[in-house]
Amino acid sequence: MNRWRRSVGEIQARRRQVSECEQAQSALSKVTACYQQMTTCLGSNTDGSSLREELEETRALAHRICTGMHRRLLALLAETEQVQEDREQVERMWVLFLCALENFQQDLRKVSVLQETFPLGQRKDRQALVNTGATGGGSEVAGRAATVQTPWVTTEGEKKPDLKSHVLEIDGLLQEMLQRVNVPLWSVESTQNAWAEGCGDAQDEDDTLEEIMEVEVVSQDSRASGCCNHSNCKLGCIFCLLN
Repeated sequence: MNRWRRSVGEIQARRRQVSECEQAQSALSKVTACYQQMTTCLGSNTDGSSLREELEETRALAHRICTGMHRRLLALLAETEQVQEDREQVERMWVLFLCALENFQQDLRKVSVLQETFPLGQRKDRQALVNTGATGGGSEVAGRAATVQTPWVTTEGEKKPDLKSHVLEIDGLLQEMLQRVNVPLWSVESTQNAWAEGCGDAQDEDDTLEEIMEVEVVSQDSRASGCCNHSNCKLGCIFCLLN
């Protein structure tokens, strides 16, 4: 009985960790998206010390989320006794996390280059900023990033590294995850169709070219722009479509 209770408790704890990783994955996507949007203001007339401070705060939040997800996903994938459905779910999060880390690393490198190209140590440095005509800045975006909550309350991980060290740290995380976890990327299947959100009501595949052309001609005839009203005139349909 005690063994059964212990196994049930382990299953519940494991599923709770999976749920936390799902929430962290969603939070990381929002934070890194805000960070990427704020990077577009660097070097422009909306750049300033406040923007760079907000970038640092957002980077620190992303660092905490990445550190927590890295530990939890490695622990979950190292377990051998898992339900197949839970295992597949963790593997999908693992692939998404790898992609998010790579994209975030690219943004960090971009920020590092732009901050070196457009320093703001002196007042005259603002003369080099590019007047893009944009207004506002990244304050609203930084505010959205600050409202993102992580599933774990305690602050995990070491002190936030500097920008260049952060880029190298992500390299280490990626290398460690690829070496310690034997999950081929091509073996992980998606749970939804590609571009499903961009596909509307697809046109019936059984429609022939002639039927499609007739629809186009009718719509043009309603605007009194058709050149031929004969239903069997295929050449007229082609000319109507070209007009």
